[in-house]
Amino acid sequence: MNKIAITGKGGVGKTTLSSLLAYLYQEAGYNVLAVDADPASGLSNALGFPPELVAAIEPVSEMDELIFERTGAQPGTVGGFFKLNPKVDDIPDRFSATYRDIRLLRMGTIKIGGTGCLCPENALLKALTTHLFMRRNEVLILDMEAGVEHLGRATAQSVDAMIIVVEPGRRSVGVMEEIRRLANDIGLRRLYLVGNKVRGESDQAFIRQIAEDLPVIGFLPYDPQVIEADLTGQAVYDIAPETVAAAREIWGKLSA
Repeated sequence: MNKIAITGKGGVGKTTLSSLLAYLYQEAGYNVLAVDADPASGLSNALGFPPELVAAIEPVSEMDELIFERTGAQPGTVGGFFKLNPKVDDIPDRFSATYRDIRLLRMGTIKIGGTGCLCPENALLKALTTHLFMRRNEVLILDMEAGVEHLGRATAQSVDAMIIVVEPGRRSVGVMEEIRRLANDIGLRRLYLVGNKVRGESDQAFIRQIAEDLPVIGFLPYDPQVIEADLTGQAVYDIAPETVAAAREIWGKLSA
């Protein structure tokens, strides 16, 4: 499974899992493109990218000149005429940065709600997402916000796995159910569950119970070293061996 989207409630640990899978695929010799599609933009930190390199990576959604060039419309406009299938094939290589053989691209935010979805920046991001899943041949790890807004019906069939990350607690359940509903709406059937911040067998049992028919492919422990990595700007992969070992088991199931 080389095209993986990771989603879940904010703060649940999806970025931690995204960074670990990126390093594990890279360790196994794959070319890896990690895509930060979460407005919180924490993937670069979880991967341990140096701050000066992170500062040079501009989110695609904020590239006003590029959006206008490719869509024919000014960012922020709603409705009107613009290209729904703009050229995007050069964006991953031109506007990403590489560190320790992992390429990182920052997508930025798809605008929803009051701003509507019929705007040029959304058209560019959705076309880019489709290209990443359907045209690129490297391992793709997409760190998403809690939804499927970056995906569409055309893309769904190219997603090898959507992993919903949950933690032991009722607040994860509602988000998980909403993601499952949205995924089913676009025909995305390859859904899996990973439990994070798990403290023991009772937490595992809780997650298996709420999963119902969703396959649970692993658990990440509650690990103070993950917090330490965030505080110090180090890669989780480098300083949290217990969590890395648990992620390796998840990676093994995805790679089987």
